[in-house]
This record gives sequence, structure tokens and C-alpha cells, in this order.
Amino acid sequence: MSALLESIARLRQEVCALHAELTHYQLVVWTAGNVSARVPGYDLMVIKPSGVSYAELSPELMVVTDLYGTPVSRLSAQADGGAAEWENPELTPSSDTAAHAYVYRNMPEVGGVVHTHSTYATAWAARGEPIPCVLTMMGDEFGGPIPVGPFALIGDDSIGRGIVDTLAHSTSPAVLMQNHGPFTVGKDARSAVKAAVMCEEVARTVHISRQLGEPLPIDPAQIDSLYARYQNVYGH
Repeated sequence: MSALLESIARLRQEVCALHAELTHYQLVVWTAGNVSARVPGYDLMVIKPSGVSYAELSPELMVVTDLYGTPVSRLSAQADGGAAEWENPELTPSSDTAAHAYVYRNMPEVGGVVHTHSTYATAWAARGEPIPCVLTMMGDEFGGPIPVGPFALIGDDSIGRGIVDTLAHSTSPAVLMQNHGPFTVGKDARSAVKAAVMCEEVARTVHISRQLGEPLPIDPAQIDSLYARYQNVYGH
């Protein structure tokens, strides 16, 4: 089996399993939401099919596309000196595929992208309001506020452009697309799922805090210190 086929098989299993994390943490309902992963070393990605329930997902149903969101036929990729063959399901990739693909084309450090409609983060997105960095957990994970990206419709790469443009000015791996919901990125798909889980957690906590009164700000220098420690020291 070629290295490409092994990588695709591994990522199909991983991406499928990570969708179960979205339901476990109650970040999605029905068929909404999606996880994708870049195929390392190739201009390919693996993503959830459109309109398939989470209970019916299997590794074989994960769709392989190029980085423009076009499903790749089983004979179109060359690897190890010959044609790399795999069975691509006769399914349409996620409706958010164009956004994921645009992120991969323009953020080479990103290996995973996640989109959810998680309740609290999406509520902030509906108001077009960034989540302020008022928790040490936010300093650790996001290095500042979770920003809001512009309103954009599904159908082309407009959402992807908004994600990339917004995150270019932020340390956050999460962005709240206005009136839509959160998108998160990571070095791999698992990291992007973690960011989605943490995004919803802090969105909920900060919302509850504001019901009790105005949350206390954290000095920006302290936020920078928290972020540097967590990203470079904690767990290493």
C-alpha cells in the first residue's frame, strides 16, 4: 500500500471518529457541522459527506477532495511512481467544503478545520460580538478574544476568505462567523476539534458571567504570559 493510501485510510478513520466528539460534547445537531483534515504532503483533504447523519458515518464515507473542494477520482493522484487508487464514495462533500479548502490553500500551517453550530458560540456570532478574554483558560487557549468574522453565504469560498482574513490578525484558533457560527483550525484535525470544544466552553462561561455583572478584564501582558506558557511549556 502506498504512503498516500495509508495516509488517506488513517485520516478517514480519524476524521470519522472525531465527528463522534462533536456529538459527545453537544456541539452539533442533526447533520450540521463538519471536520476535515489535510492529507500531509499532498494537495488533498478528507471531509465529512453532506447530509449524512452522525450515526451513519463510517471511514469509507469520508470524501477525499483536492484543495478546491473537488472530489478526487480514484485514478487521479500519483504516488510512489504509480497511480494511487482508492474508492471515493458517491457522496457530495460537506456544503462547507469550499471554506475548508480555502483555509488549507492559504494557511499552510493548518492541518485540520472544524465547523459547528454550538449553541453559546453561535449566540455570540448572531450578535456579531467577539468573546472577550476574561478567563485564564482563554488566555491559555486563545491568547486573547475570540474574534468575529464577516457575514458570508455558503456556496463559494467567501466564508473561507473571512476565516483567513480574520485569523491573520489574531492568535485565536477560533473565529465566530457573523450570523453563522464558529470555525476552528489546528495543526491537525484533533487540535481543531479541541479548539471547537474550548470555544463553546468559554462562550458559555462568559455569557453566564455577564448575567451576574460585568466580567473583570485581564491585563494584556498577563494574557500574553498565559498564552506563552501554555503553548510552549505546559504539557511539553
